Amino acid sequence: MTDTNEEIRDFIRKNYAEVARKGAEGGCCGGGCSCSGSPVDISEISARIGYSAGDLSSVPPEANMGLGCGNPIAIAALKEGEVVLDLGSGGGGDCFLARRQVGETGYVIGVDMTPDMVKLARKNAEKSGYTNVEFRLGEIEHLPVADSSVDVILSNCVINLALDKEQVFKEALRVLKPGGRLSTSDVVTTAQLPQTIKQDLGMIASCIGGAEYVEDIKAMLQNVGFKDIRLTPKDNSREIVMAWAPDKNIEDFVASYIIEARK
Repeated sequence: MTDTNEEIRDFIRKNYAEVARKGAEGGCCGGGCSCSGSPVDISEISARIGYSAGDLSSVPPEANMGLGCGNPIAIAALKEGEVVLDLGSGGGGDCFLARRQVGETGYVIGVDMTPDMVKLARKNAEKSGYTNVEFRLGEIEHLPVADSSVDVILSNCVINLALDKEQVFKEALRVLKPGGRLSTSDVVTTAQLPQTIKQDLGMIASCIGGAEYVEDIKAMLQNVGFKDIRLTPKDNSREIVMAWAPDKNIEDFVASYIIEARK
């Protein structure tokens, strides 16, 4: 029997609630995936997907769970005073890196659909005394964010988990200011995924089963009205993806991409 969208969403939410409670050992998505059953080295994973030692030392350790497939901040060119929105903010790692770049005159909003993740991120922010960042509970298909209020949208390996990706891009366009930009890192398919992977809840929650064909992502962005669309594979994409499930050859079907566009 095929799972309903709500059942899939619930499975993903429970998976990430466990990650929030136990750290990367609790579940998997992207780099922090422990699907193979072997212990994960968060620092090594983070370096592989594009974070420097300086990045890691400047955020609370609990905020970095090794989740993700790239570093969207590295290509977002954030400026002082900008308002930044992170889709699927998890423990808050990317938000805390972004807040340094936008400074006290800027502001960062993280949105996550998992109450445990929002709670963890808020705790990390409070403990660190950060005042220019906040975390909101919500689904990225229905953002709790005002129209035309955001300069930059970040997301790290999360949009593939959304069951209606075009709706995510519609919402992104709605909340961006005119000229605002999308700067995300995500997993896309480059070849037809086997049905066994597409229907496997564990593979969906691991950022693989729900990945969309790269050209379809481009078409969705165009359909909702984005301009200057650029989709670029990460240089070490095969290495990143291979590490998630070493025995499944998933690197032949999916790749880690940087996805950029402008309103």
